[in-house]
Amino acid sequence: MSKTQALLDKQKRYLWPNHILYYTEPMALDRGDGMYVWDVEGNKYLDFFGGILTTSVGHNRPEVVEAAQKQTAKLIHSSTLYVNENHVNLAEKLAEIAPGDLQMTYFTTSGTDADETAVVLAKAYTGYQEIIALRHGYSGRSAMGMSLTGQAAWRIGGTHIIGIKHALNPYCYRCPLKMTYPQCGVACAEDVEEVIKTTTSGRIAAFLAEPIQGVGGFITPPPEYFKIVQEIVHHYGGLFISDEVQTGFGRTGDKWFGIEHWEVEPDIMTMAKGIANGFPLGATMTTPEIAQGMVGKGLTISTFGGNPVALAASLATIGVMEKEANPAHVAEVGAHLRAGLERLYEKYPVIGDVRGKGLMQGIEMVTDRETKEPATAAINHLFEECRNLGLLIGKGGLYGNTVRIAPPLTATKDDVDRALEILDVAFSRVQEAM
Repeated sequence: MSKTQALLDKQKRYLWPNHILYYTEPMALDRGDGMYVWDVEGNKYLDFFGGILTTSVGHNRPEVVEAAQKQTAKLIHSSTLYVNENHVNLAEKLAEIAPGDLQMTYFTTSGTDADETAVVLAKAYTGYQEIIALRHGYSGRSAMGMSLTGQAAWRIGGTHIIGIKHALNPYCYRCPLKMTYPQCGVACAEDVEEVIKTTTSGRIAAFLAEPIQGVGGFITPPPEYFKIVQEIVHHYGGLFISDEVQTGFGRTGDKWFGIEHWEVEPDIMTMAKGIANGFPLGATMTTPEIAQGMVGKGLTISTFGGNPVALAASLATIGVMEKEANPAHVAEVGAHLRAGLERLYEKYPVIGDVRGKGLMQGIEMVTDRETKEPATAAINHLFEECRNLGLLIGKGGLYGNTVRIAPPLTATKDDVDRALEILDVAFSRVQEAM
């Protein structure tokens, strides 16, 4: 029996059966180094999904490992009941790189926790209860996270918390209004006001959205979208929460946070995943005025929020980003990646759309470019071919037909060229089989 099969047999006995595993024959990862991971059978893979956009500066990055080991030997745990040097230093660093007046942070352990904290803050500050989210969006696996999520498949048992409504998604490739940008006048943004006026009390606590939807399939709104929406949200008493769990820390290129591309300053910003290169850490950031809204509204602590080891890893991670994986680097390498993907689009009709920013690029696969029928079988074929050729990629979208490409931000043009070579071969085999 192989090592992989032995682990799968144990997983079947001891882990919940609803764990999602990629590939027809799931792989068991053993170790990583830089842009590569190895499975327990010794097979090597170029990682262009980074643990769902989490391994932001490469596997086992020495500076991050050293910082975590040093802190582990000093103090592993403290909770938010005590002042900790890493706690305040990371908050200070985030204030330095965040846009506008965003300055104060509350640390938790995940993106789900960060989004939930943001919603609680918005309700406490505004005094209102209703929340607007987007269709196709994803906000985590808690009851509130699943309620915010705009995809039925991710709502286990039909979980839904009252007071959360979903507006149209700015999905230009599959416009829900059957219109074409820019002639549409970004009508999907105006739908936010329609939702508020027809499905809520008329006063909302917040609007929450990812600048580029992650699980939704890297859906990227038009340039005017968030300016229009923010004005509407503020008019009806709400705050704008930008979910930067996947788009944060330079992932989209040129800017530290994704929402900056749309030239608006959110009232609250959440982050996780790439913040600490794999250590569990979430953060909810806001202005001093809004943060004050939690005072006197009740008690709150986080046992594992502000964990000294995760915070040390985060400080080291951001240090690596500033040194060699900053937003300018990501923009340059991301442009190289995008150009290569556009060439594949010209070559293979199975590719219906290429979208995204920086090192967050999506490829939507279709059986026909005219009908845009989702090519779900083809994407599964592509996954198997890429895995056999030594490349790991992700997938997503409501229809399960969008390839998600998001390597560590330390990726070079040479790494991108290698990935593009593999994708070219894989797409050629998929196209031939259709």
